[in-house]
Amino acid sequence: MNKQMFLFDLRNALSGLPQDDIEERIAFYNEMIDDRMEEGMSEEEAVAGVGTVDEIRAQIISDIPFPKLVKETIRPKRNRHVWELVLIILGFPVWFPLMVAAGAIVFALYIVAWALIVSLWAIEVALWACALGGSVAATIYFMHGNTISALMMFGAVLFVIGLSIFMFFGCTAASRGIIKLTKKAGLGIKSMFIRKEYSE
Repeated sequence: MNKQMFLFDLRNALSGLPQDDIEERIAFYNEMIDDRMEEGMSEEEAVAGVGTVDEIRAQIISDIPFPKLVKETIRPKRNRHVWELVLIILGFPVWFPLMVAAGAIVFALYIVAWALIVSLWAIEVALWACALGGSVAATIYFMHGNTISALMMFGAVLFVIGLSIFMFFGCTAASRGIIKLTKKAGLGIKSMFIRKEYSE
């Protein structure tokens, strides 16, 4: 892909974002490609080196503050007709509670997901505490000459340690997953506030 086609596709992908952000990013990538070409890369290599349009779009959307996107979306691109304003006002008792309910459901699901992650880490900490307590108990049994009980307790400690190591990997994977999901959800919510206006 050559530079002009890349910049054209990028401008289309960024359509609906605040105009100053679009112009700033187009200028930035234009200059980046020129710099790479001055360093000896071909035009196609320079374009491929900056990343795909979708990756760049996702990064730009995540960088733009949410209030700025909302402000850009609610600012009318044209004057509204009187009948549109009347419908918005008359529909307010219907669409506003539905919007609040949808937001509350999404927020509740988000809190539940994080509560599950916190619970998993609490179990992990409890397993390590059990292993520590079991080690102390095994030592006490051994010191009092109760060797069989000490060996059984020591076996239980080894089992709990193995379980806690296994649990650690699960907790880590679950935490990474919820963080990725949070980023994707944030990007999706921001994307809903972007009005697409493709160039011809």
